[in-house]
Amino acid sequence: MSTINPNPVPTETDEGVRRAPAVQGAVRLSQPLVETIEEEILTRQLKPGTRLDETELAQRFAVSRTPIREALIQLASAGLVELRPRRGALVAQVSPQRLMEMFDVMAELEAHCGRLAARRGTPEEQQALQAAHAECALAAEGDDPDRYFYLNERFHQALYRMSHNGFLTEQVLHLQRRLRPYRRLQLRVRQRVAHSFAEHQAIVEAVLAGDEVRAEAQLRNHIRIQGERFSDLVASL
Repeated sequence: MSTINPNPVPTETDEGVRRAPAVQGAVRLSQPLVETIEEEILTRQLKPGTRLDETELAQRFAVSRTPIREALIQLASAGLVELRPRRGALVAQVSPQRLMEMFDVMAELEAHCGRLAARRGTPEEQQALQAAHAECALAAEGDDPDRYFYLNERFHQALYRMSHNGFLTEQVLHLQRRLRPYRRLQLRVRQRVAHSFAEHQAIVEAVLAGDEVRAEAQLRNHIRIQGERFSDLVASL
């Protein structure tokens, strides 16, 4: 199992940035736990139906039950865990068919964001997109998939803002959260970070050129490839 980044770059979807200080502390402590447990779920070390006992997890990770509880809530929001009354937390069953359906929908939502971003993006937003892309370049050059993942989220969120469509942004952010664990792990496939960055480059060029059709197509393909690479990763484990 790879080393989890204990200080991830916060994103607009991080729930902790909007909470009270005491709860924010639990969120910060829980993030490495979330990533460790979600990786064990996605790689089938923790099989569907497995009960996740708060006390046992707290002892295993040498933390209190508060960050464990926060981690389970985050995992439930991503659809990886079911929180059931009187039964506690159970590893959820997510079928490959359901997963590919989610990636299909995400591809279409992001493709539409790309089309609108190419049409509506302001000069300031174009600069923000280029800045996010430049940050991704540093992580890609260092071959750091975890660091790249958090910066990659910022890149995509910059595109969502450029769409100037509030409802679309809400929907795509919700699905981005659901697919977050899978999008993170697919970056572990060999050469995936470098290929992802090259795909980002093509997206940036299309958006800055105002080429709506090409931006839409590039983003659609980018997300579909993510789903395929995750399938490759699972098959290799």
